[in-house]
Amino acid sequence: MTDKRHSTHFGFRTVDTGEKAGLVRGVFDSVASRYDVMNDLMSLGVHRLWKRFAIELAGVRPGQRVLDLASGTGDLADRFADLVGPDGLVLMTDINAAMLGVGRDRMVDRGHAGNLAYAQVNAEALPFPDDTFDLVTIAFGLRNVTHKEKALAAMYRALRPGGRALVLEFSKPLNKPLEKLYDLYSFHILPRMGELVAKDAESYRYLAESIRMHPDQETLKGMMEQAGFDRCDVHNMTGGIVAVHRGFKL
Repeated sequence: MTDKRHSTHFGFRTVDTGEKAGLVRGVFDSVASRYDVMNDLMSLGVHRLWKRFAIELAGVRPGQRVLDLASGTGDLADRFADLVGPDGLVLMTDINAAMLGVGRDRMVDRGHAGNLAYAQVNAEALPFPDDTFDLVTIAFGLRNVTHKEKALAAMYRALRPGGRALVLEFSKPLNKPLEKLYDLYSFHILPRMGELVAKDAESYRYLAESIRMHPDQETLKGMMEQAGFDRCDVHNMTGGIVAVHRGFKL
């Protein structure tokens, strides 16, 4: 029996805290090679608009330093590298080596060099000095973190005064009809799509479950404030299915 004092959720399952990172790693090891294809199929390409909006909110300028957590295949890092220019730096990171490898190969194919670096790191324990980055982002990765409050605190510490953090993540639909339709899609169509395209229904079933276990918009905003962030705001997209949370370090 799992001790509730040392337990967390992996989708709808309750697991020992120490197990979750390995279970999440298994999910992304499995889907890494088909990750981009599945993102386009699952969202009908709308994930590109979500990410574009988050990038606009980031307000990145030439010469700045950006830390992109759970970078995956690098959609945000790709654009940030263009925005910071040759005098800036984008650090593309992921806890999962397979995902980071796919992302690094993709960035090399796109011709990025010089202002883009890579590191395998745990978002809960960032190995960087305090006050290092102008922007810290995590897109569709916070829900997979075992201790979200630790990750948010680490993001705050890594920021320079005047810097900001962005969390782009699945969230809670804002009305019941949309929520019911979203549940139908998530629990019936999505796993089938994962089985047909990625040969992995279970990983996409976990995806749907992890979204439901993630804090809603107001709860996550409160967690960011608790971590020290000021002027926190929430920007809902697609009826609240996805939200961008933004906070500043004053």
